[in-house]
Amino acid sequence: MSFERKLLCAMVLALPLSGCSSYYLVRDPAGRTDYYTQDIDSAGISGAIKFTDQRSGAVVTLQSSEVRKISKDEFAKGTAAPGK
Repeated sequence: MSFERKLLCAMVLALPLSGCSSYYLVRDPAGRTDYYTQDIDSAGISGAIKFTDQRSGAVVTLQSSEVRKISKDEFAKGTAAPGK
């Protein structure tokens, strides 16, 4: 099989995966603040996490956190502007 054909097959197989997203509710137990994000990164060996809060757009780093995977509907409700 040629390289181009292999590449085309890989692209076709990856298409259904491109629409899959994960949604997370991140809670800061110290500040009792809730954050909503779609991507969480490790911020070093200390166990800290780093992510972008979807409501404020701020990049947040937390030493201690509670992370829970949520549905798309919960995410939409949590990130909606007040009054909606």
